[in-house]
Amino acid sequence: MPETDTLLLEIGCEELPSSFVDAALAALPTLVRERLAALRLPHGELRALGTPRRLAVVVPELALAQADLDEEVVGPPEAAAFKDGAPTKAAEAFATKLGVEVASLVVKDFTASGKQKAGRFVTGRRVEKGRPAKDLLGPVLTEICEKIPFRKSMRWGTSGDAAFGRPVQWLVALLGADTITFSFANVVSDRVSRGHRFLSEGTFSLAHASDYEAALSERHVLVDRKAREALMMERVAKAAELAGGKHDADPSLVPENASLVEEPFVVTGSFDERFLALPADVIRAVARGHQKYFCVETGPDTLVPRYVAVVNTALAPDVIAKGIGRVMRARLADAEFFFGEDKKAKLEDRIEKLSGIVFHNRLGTVREKVARVERLAGILADHLGFSPPERARVARAAHLCKFDLVSLMVGEFPELQGSMGRTYALAAGEEATVADAIRDHYMPLGGTSPVPTDGVAVVVALADRLDSLTGCFAVGLSPTGAADPFALRRACIAILRTIVENAEALPALGALDLGAVLQDAYLGLEGKKLDLSCDETTKKVLDFAMERLRGLIAGETSTPVADAVLGDDAVLFPARAFVRARVLSRAVVGGEPWLEKARTVAKRLSGIAKDATPVLHGKDVFTKEDDATIVDVVGRIASATGDLTTEARVREGMSHAEDVAERLDAIFVRTLVNDPADALTPKRLEVLAYGAQAMRKIADFSRLS
Repeated sequence: MPETDTLLLEIGCEELPSSFVDAALAALPTLVRERLAALRLPHGELRALGTPRRLAVVVPELALAQADLDEEVVGPPEAAAFKDGAPTKAAEAFATKLGVEVASLVVKDFTASGKQKAGRFVTGRRVEKGRPAKDLLGPVLTEICEKIPFRKSMRWGTSGDAAFGRPVQWLVALLGADTITFSFANVVSDRVSRGHRFLSEGTFSLAHASDYEAALSERHVLVDRKAREALMMERVAKAAELAGGKHDADPSLVPENASLVEEPFVVTGSFDERFLALPADVIRAVARGHQKYFCVETGPDTLVPRYVAVVNTALAPDVIAKGIGRVMRARLADAEFFFGEDKKAKLEDRIEKLSGIVFHNRLGTVREKVARVERLAGILADHLGFSPPERARVARAAHLCKFDLVSLMVGEFPELQGSMGRTYALAAGEEATVADAIRDHYMPLGGTSPVPTDGVAVVVALADRLDSLTGCFAVGLSPTGAADPFALRRACIAILRTIVENAEALPALGALDLGAVLQDAYLGLEGKKLDLSCDETTKKVLDFAMERLRGLIAGETSTPVADAVLGDDAVLFPARAFVRARVLSRAVVGGEPWLEKARTVAKRLSGIAKDATPVLHGKDVFTKEDDATIVDVVGRIASATGDLTTEARVREGMSHAEDVAERLDAIFVRTLVNDPADALTPKRLEVLAYGAQAMRKIADFSRLS
């Protein structure tokens, strides 16, 4: 085993924004691993560490020297390397590259394997003496510093050659106790680091790389973000308890605050009780969105007039509390004014003002979009068999779903869209179901957050997103690469999740034909200048949705199961595809032995009956007992797969698939089913094609591995 030691790289800089710290810490491990692998320097599990003033990576058990290299390298083909027995320039260049004589090259025969082609190729041996790590690391550390990604980099100094998130102030590079010398941004590496800006005394020298975290901790810097988060939340929880409640549970506040400080200290502030008349969501938006403070609450919608702020120093807490309190009160006073003014406006007046907001220049205003959502929501309500009172609620919720976008409050706090719509609708006397749907039609807010569950909200949510998807695709705005300005990927996933997760409570939702609904949505775009026809748009959206559905199913089950259940039209009924995937996944995980036979039979069927037209002939057409058996088992699975809407029905279909697999496998062993000399072979193949078609309604078992 080679000797090892710890490698430390620290880049000290002016304060980085929290998002810059997060992105850099996410990228550093890969950057370092790739470059150490290229140097042939094995190591232990490295750790990326960082605060606003520093980014660091600690690599334990790094080999102090490369292992000696002795490997065979495959070069050019023999025909290119030698002509009439004499070496060509290709052979000479290959030998020079390896540092060997041409005479040492050997021609060998190769079979095709991976990237290696078959044939005769010249080979040579690359032999290198391993070098000390400390002689190799300098240029690599410079490259790592250069490659750390930032959303926006700065250049500074007279030359402006280097770019980094913020100006670099110092560099530390140690391999054990030895300094690794390199330069970046006109700064030369050293063993001298710095502690907390306010709570430590300037610079200090590190004796050994492994001392790094402990030395910084003594100087009020917790460089491990997880440790910083844990201490921060411990202090926030204690401060909130002393203030009479519990802290806000918003998970986004934790990493963001932790990336703003080197050691977390907390300050408790207060505001006038009159502001508690504002909706709790408004107070949270003021505290979270602009100030990054934790509200103190005694219940989900019950706040106390206190908050906890995370700060970077323990000095002068009273002065800090006074300053942040002044900012908080000013923001709450603004919100109070917005709230009062908004409640004076009539809902219908706000709806008309939506004509002043452009959704897209080719798809019209938000007011026009609302009209399309109203129309499509009505169609969906009819499809789902809603009662007249439910249809009326759907119509009202769809009509009001965007009115709060022109309110003063949402103009200042966009994250309150929907929430303020609900509040203002209730204040105007709207039914609670309608008001809730105005808020909930924006759900889910993220990839794993809850979907709407009330029928009215479900319908309005689907109508809104289906209109966006259809309209954007129809005018050529489908997502490309990282560009998705209308968040269509998220909208599509939300549609699929809303259908799948509500199909049990709303069975008619599982039977909803997504293709037909997309065509209904397209018809609502009449009068707009569109690039694609209805059929073209529907196909593109369904293809797009199929990939999202594949990802959702694979995430819950596995990729082979997703491939097996997603036939050509599976996306039309996504809830049914999920039901089949869940049942099949349990069978796969349980290792049910019949699945292997089902896979074998499915492959046989797809081969021998692929050109046959699926037809279920009667037993009287055939004369052999095996043919009668084929007709019998195929008929039963065809009957069992006619309605695969519930897990019970899918399990029943699975049991028939098991029977088909068992009995056809036995027949295939003893009978030549595609005997060209048998006059009944074409009809037999038609029955088998019918059976293959019926089995594929459950799953394409041949896709299972």
